[in-house]
Amino acid sequence: MIKELFNNLYAYRQLLKSNVQKEIRGKYKGSFLGVLWSFVNPLLMTLVYAIVFPLILRNTEPHYITYLVIGILPWNYFTTVISQGTTTILTNGGILKKVYFPREILPISVNLSGVINFFISCLVMCLFLICSGIGFSWYILFFPLIVLTQFIIQQAIIFITSAINVYVRDSEYIINFIISMLFYATPILYSSSMFSGSAFEWIIKLNPIATIINAYRDIFYYQTIPNIKILLMVLLAGIVLFYIALKIFRKLEKGFAEEL
Repeated sequence: MIKELFNNLYAYRQLLKSNVQKEIRGKYKGSFLGVLWSFVNPLLMTLVYAIVFPLILRNTEPHYITYLVIGILPWNYFTTVISQGTTTILTNGGILKKVYFPREILPISVNLSGVINFFISCLVMCLFLICSGIGFSWYILFFPLIVLTQFIIQQAIIFITSAINVYVRDSEYIINFIISMLFYATPILYSSSMFSGSAFEWIIKLNPIATIINAYRDIFYYQTIPNIKILLMVLLAGIVLFYIALKIFRKLEKGFAEEL
């Protein structure tokens, strides 16, 4: 099944490419700043959190704004992909009923366009790392592994959510609610060490996105090797989930035409 997926992606690579381009252009279509929103949006979010959060909870992290940026960028990547990926089949329903192509190309296109925007927005993180004096270290070599882990987990999730959303239209609202709750269980505004020894610590440990964001902070902010054992466990779990999600997607796609 995985081999068939890669064969389909290769056979329809031009369609995949055009879909990724459409996703990127569509995101900024009609906006004055265009692709600059990849920089402006995380900066505005960082500004709000940097002002509000220290008033609510005492923060002890030096260069807190840089700390925030490193957490906000991958979180934005995650939420954007899940939100857009969940609705992508419904959004492209007209095309699906007229033209045949492997349906999995649609959620994959969302994830690929998301990772491209993520790479662009990472220039903001680089700027903060330089201006704060933190700089870079050789641990940045782990960056591709962390991105790959996040990409696979997200792809698995939107394979399932995009397919289910065709049959249960309310699921996109449920997914958005879950993401909103997940935000508080992810160490974006705070450090995981703040809840060491508490019951909340286990919630964070079971959250794969928390592991991923901590890994980004390890290589960029703390400049140390990430917890490879846990990261590889999350990657392995993501691969297993990816396989299961693809099987679910393939089974549910048979009824797309009737439901759309």
